[in-house]
Amino acid sequence: MTRDLTQSAIDRQNILNNTQAFELIQAKLGLTGLLYNDEFKFTTKMVADFYEVDVRTVKRYVENFEDEIQHNGYVVLKGAKLKEFKELFGYLMSANDDEASQRDADVPLLNQNTENQSYKKIKALAVFNFRAVLNLGMLLNESEKAKQVRSLMLDVVIDTINKRIGGSTKYINQRDEEFLVAITREPQYRKEFTNALNLYLDMGPMKYSIYTDAIYTSIFKENAKEYKAILKLESKDNLRDTMYSEVLKLIASFEIGIADEIQEKSEELGRKLRPSELNLLIDSFANKRLWIPQIEDARAKMATRDYGLRNIIHQRLKNYIGALSKEDYNRFLGERSKDLIDRVLDNPELIDVFKRLKNR
Repeated sequence: MTRDLTQSAIDRQNILNNTQAFELIQAKLGLTGLLYNDEFKFTTKMVADFYEVDVRTVKRYVENFEDEIQHNGYVVLKGAKLKEFKELFGYLMSANDDEASQRDADVPLLNQNTENQSYKKIKALAVFNFRAVLNLGMLLNESEKAKQVRSLMLDVVIDTINKRIGGSTKYINQRDEEFLVAITREPQYRKEFTNALNLYLDMGPMKYSIYTDAIYTSIFKENAKEYKAILKLESKDNLRDTMYSEVLKLIASFEIGIADEIQEKSEELGRKLRPSELNLLIDSFANKRLWIPQIEDARAKMATRDYGLRNIIHQRLKNYIGALSKEDYNRFLGERSKDLIDRVLDNPELIDVFKRLKNR
């Protein structure tokens, strides 16, 4: 899937939230500015010079995408903060009377430490941090330098994921420390559900796959076959081994909850349920208001993570795609993330669970 950073706010934010990739991009570009409050700051003129565009072009993009760029570190210094900034770097700056009156002053840096006093006329100063500089570079269509920076960013993101997980994202969900807990408990909940179908539903063996699909469709709008096709899984792959822990936990809640309701309804009627009766029961169960926040959360996590980490779009969940948070990047690619086998080796008592997963 080709990513056009100039067109997608989600793709832009995904890169900026990917801590590991962001640090590598910063190192590769080697761009430094004015060190202020432990991070480099860049004036509008410095950013324009870096991207080889006119200052007015930078200002136009800031105006058009102000909320996004501000979110990523663009600020306009005024008052005490501006005074402090000018005390630190004023001798490097130059501004004429017209610029001093503008909201975003154009401030070039002087090459030498001169007796410069014009900076004192500046009433407001726009500054970018490195994150905001990259954000602007992902927007600029007019700059060949920005195009090169975008290409670098995409390459670094791909390399970062490949080096961390060895190239395949099929089981990236298993790098989350919560996955092992969820998948360990999953068989017992699954057994309660299948036992209820066996004991209280008047239907042949197809009922297990049909009503498992009914639960999947209620939660994330896809049945097992559709899910496998989207993730390009092989027939031998167990789709639950590729699911995020929050989705597994919600499936488990549905399975044990529906199992209880099947039993209660069957005992109330004094007979096994018919498929049409179970269809109504599941529909009623899934539409209870208590499930709405959990289903919405599961859909958002599946759609967002699969888009950001697996480069996959679930078309029926497209409206749920958002930007991956820094926390999620650290969860699946950071220091606390591990391959499942490494996590099991750290906890030898879980080796039986690991063997069972590998044999499914």
